[in-house]
Amino acid sequence: MSKARRFDLVIFDWDGTLMNSEARIVDAIQSAAQICGLPVLPRHDSKQIIGLSLDNAIHQLYPGVESGLVVEVAKAYTQHFLHDSVVDMQPYEGAQELLSELHGRGVKLAVATGKSRTGLDAVLALTGFEPYFHITRTPVESASKPDPLMLKQILEFSNMDVSQAVMVGDTSFDMQMAQAIHMPRVAMSHGVHTLEQMASFEPMSSFEDLGALGRWLLS
Repeated sequence: MSKARRFDLVIFDWDGTLMNSEARIVDAIQSAAQICGLPVLPRHDSKQIIGLSLDNAIHQLYPGVESGLVVEVAKAYTQHFLHDSVVDMQPYEGAQELLSELHGRGVKLAVATGKSRTGLDAVLALTGFEPYFHITRTPVESASKPDPLMLKQILEFSNMDVSQAVMVGDTSFDMQMAQAIHMPRVAMSHGVHTLEQMASFEPMSSFEDLGALGRWLLS
């Protein structure tokens, strides 16, 4: 099998990059707000925080909210997202094929996500994608995006230099954290933020779907 590849390590964001989960996340955010007596924000506003840790997302959506209420909103969000929501979510078309192909070519794969560890483990089990990744990082054992700590931890664990890796994401938070440590970065336009939102962080390329990304990574 050919070993042709652009990078030795590909780090993926999860929501909006590999998983089409925007609608479910927004549903959970709006439900949690309603349960906890906070204003239910429009879909467009609610989705802008996808990619941040849950606590940071709540603070950004509801500035000045008391810490005790943040805890309650986070609990309500997690319960709704994992157990109560009837909004479907699926991996983007071509996700499994891409991960399988990269893994088969000897590319190391990782996840850097704003999800909680509980949330990430649940969706990894749901999709069956866990065996593809040699390391995953969440804000629980690291720091929330756009802090680049997750990327630094993944590089250290993988014993690789920043030039050997690429960050693939769909938000400005992904691009910003990669730019902070001069890591190559690729923007996916099928997710949460627009290419215009990500442009200021100078992604080296952008793609509309995972098939096109895969062809580029393995060219």
